[in-house]
Amino acid sequence: MTLAEFPMARAAGCPFDPPPALRETMEEGPLARVRLWDGSTPWLVTRHAEQRTVLGDPRVSADITRPGYPSSAPLPKGGTAISFILMDDPEHARLRRMVTAPFAIKRVAAMRPAVQKIVDDLIDELLAGPTPVDLVQAFALPVPSLVICELLGVPYADHDFFQDNSKVLINREVTPEQRQAAHGALLGYLDGLMGEKIAHPVDDLLSGLARRITAGEMTREEAAQMGVLLLLAGHETTANMIALGTLALLENPGQLALLRESDDPKLVASAVEELLRYLNITHSGRRRVALADIEVAGQVIRAGEGIILANDIANRDPEVFPDPDRLDLRRDARRHVAFGFGVHQCLGQPLARMELQVVYSTLYRRIPTLRLATDLEKIPFKHDGSVYGVYELPVAW
Repeated sequence: MTLAEFPMARAAGCPFDPPPALRETMEEGPLARVRLWDGSTPWLVTRHAEQRTVLGDPRVSADITRPGYPSSAPLPKGGTAISFILMDDPEHARLRRMVTAPFAIKRVAAMRPAVQKIVDDLIDELLAGPTPVDLVQAFALPVPSLVICELLGVPYADHDFFQDNSKVLINREVTPEQRQAAHGALLGYLDGLMGEKIAHPVDDLLSGLARRITAGEMTREEAAQMGVLLLLAGHETTANMIALGTLALLENPGQLALLRESDDPKLVASAVEELLRYLNITHSGRRRVALADIEVAGQVIRAGEGIILANDIANRDPEVFPDPDRLDLRRDARRHVAFGFGVHQCLGQPLARMELQVVYSTLYRRIPTLRLATDLEKIPFKHDGSVYGVYELPVAW
């Protein structure tokens, strides 16, 4: 039997929906074998319940260096493991614990007025400038970049450098050498910043890590790796959700009107969860490898076999989300797996939620006539990246 290649292609004209072949695979059952770029044949887990079961099982590993791990692209010889997200406990827990506090819900809530000011200032600049304008470069990318720079203690003046290298790191189609060079550049940059924070600590997250280095709790390299992870994850994912969410709403004017005309924080929060469910920017699946034989839905996954959890199709599972292909901002979408599940679920999700709530409740209210300045077919989507979104989004008003 010929196995389906993974990742699968989206249908032309349906940029917000998971690939049709992925849906067919889910309908056939919760588990299937697929073929990757290197000829390996890991298990693909499609349904919501089974994904949560696997992600919550301590017998599966997130360690990219283990034999059988289903990597999404060729790995450089030296590896580019980015801090704790590609580690298992106890190392994962030890490192993650060191940065949990800044992302706690109360801490993030205290940042909301500052994020609101960033959003308002950027919208002021949009309104004062010419149209059409690329919303990605003028708004979607600057918002989370400014926020994460402020939180970490990274100079925003360096945003072109870290954004350009981040793009290379998350592009599936670059060579291992290009990926290694981008990772090395970011690591060197963060290492230099760590040196400055060790010498002159202030009140930011990197200075907090610097104090842990001085206290002997972590190495300088561990801190720099963590800085790369937080800087990359802190701007790329949210930027893509801002742009792709805006495009999805422009294509669903009834839902956009609902959001624009409401000042109910509960509706805004609900809209964020629904857009996270509906769009799923992490579209290459979460990757794991089995450490022992485990049974899932009557099927035995053997020790050493790779596992891919396609969260985009799990978030369209009709058993959990009725009429899943409809964007419905009033839906209770809180059970989505856009941020993962289990011990590795996204550390920065309170920050991402807050930023998206501020953006989605402000942008369309302040620019009520916002519209797409080109045809949907002409929008360049990020089919080649491990994070889905649009390369540019021309808008006018």
